[in-house]
Amino acid sequence: MAEIRWTAQAADDLEAIADFISDDSPHYARLFVIDVLDAAQRLEHFPRSGRIVPESNDPIIREIILGNYRIVYRVKLELVEILTVYHGARLLDPSTLK
Repeated sequence: MAEIRWTAQAADDLEAIADFISDDSPHYARLFVIDVLDAAQRLEHFPRSGRIVPESNDPIIREIILGNYRIVYRVKLELVEILTVYHGARLLDPSTLK
């Protein structure tokens, strides 16, 4: 079973998205955060279940698609680091995933 660790960047990203959604609906913002946390928690048992991020083409950098959002993470042995959560319409610069 892998340990899940959130980077400061990923936590900040999730908070910013939730704040944005809550401007229209605090209820849906809470549901979104719960869905993201649930998706990340599943990585504990299935760390390689996400697809390889096409922009990086690195097998340890993977992502889960959740609606319009991408949850990008890195797999290191028994550790899963959540790197960022962002809208899929935005371009991803792989150099920011270090």
